[in-house]
Amino acid sequence: MSAAADRPLARKLFEPASIEEQAPAAKVLTYALLLLWALVVLVPLYWVLITSFKGPGEVDNGPFYIPFVDFTPSLAAWDFMLLQNNTLGPYLNSVVVALVSTALAVLIGSLAAYALVRIRFQVKLAAVGVFLLLLVAVIVAVATFGVKWELAVGVAVVLFVIALWTLIGRTKLAVGNNDIEFWIISNRIMPPIVAVLPIYVMFQQLKLLDTQVALIATYTAVNLPIVVWLTRDFFAGIPIDLEESAELDGASKFRVFFTIALPLVRSGLVATFLLVLILAWNEYLLALFLSNAKAQTMPVLVSAQNTTRGPQWWNMSVLIVVMIAPVVLISSILQKHIARGLLVGAVKG
Repeated sequence: MSAAADRPLARKLFEPASIEEQAPAAKVLTYALLLLWALVVLVPLYWVLITSFKGPGEVDNGPFYIPFVDFTPSLAAWDFMLLQNNTLGPYLNSVVVALVSTALAVLIGSLAAYALVRIRFQVKLAAVGVFLLLLVAVIVAVATFGVKWELAVGVAVVLFVIALWTLIGRTKLAVGNNDIEFWIISNRIMPPIVAVLPIYVMFQQLKLLDTQVALIATYTAVNLPIVVWLTRDFFAGIPIDLEESAELDGASKFRVFFTIALPLVRSGLVATFLLVLILAWNEYLLALFLSNAKAQTMPVLVSAQNTTRGPQWWNMSVLIVVMIAPVVLISSILQKHIARGLLVGAVKG
């Protein structure tokens, strides 16, 4: 009889038979926790899905759990939201705004992150102070004195260039890469509600309210800090010898970035792209202020189902199912890249 068979029952339950296996008790606990977590994740999705096939009577007199057993499914909500209501317009707005803003954020953010990793910056504090002073002057001139924003910005640019060639060049105090990185991420830490009113006034003056351009520009700026913060570690994990060899062969910084750096961190960029896409797809506060009818997005349309007669849960559920379907599909397709991207930059050397 083997030594494993002679072990006491307690040791059989709590000690693994080999290093490649879990102990029976640990295995049962693991599967129980996974099952519990699966229920936590899947039950809300199931409830939203079956609610989309209910009507006011089933929702108000419920709960009913199982179609064809507790209640008779109906396509009335789907017919009303997809065929009779203007759902296609907000859906296309969400697709265009989310995809374009995410692509711009990933492109600009990855360029900024790569520059912060490979180039040492020394930004003069005097230049920052002059820039902020001129920015405040432009805002006051446009909002208070009615000066055209094109003229105000043009004068500010000229004054800033003059300051660069005269006053700023003589100062020594400067900020480095770490300070720039902290400033970038601090922009994301700030609650969006703090900046939404100035953003609204700015686009109102530019006559861009209720346009996709306003939403794309705002979403790109809001999500840039996340892209920079995530992709910085991806680029830092690339051996610098590869880039130096390419530069010795005559490659420019841009060519090194697009032909060497980006392909090496493509999995990380895919994970970042999906994260930013989800943030842009689900964004509500900025879309509520900056859009009305023409550029309305899906989160705003979902919230509009809370009418004076109360929440229209059946209509809302249809919109939620339509919203989450493409995200789930994209996540399933890119699952391999996402899992690999989360590990990019985690192990260096």
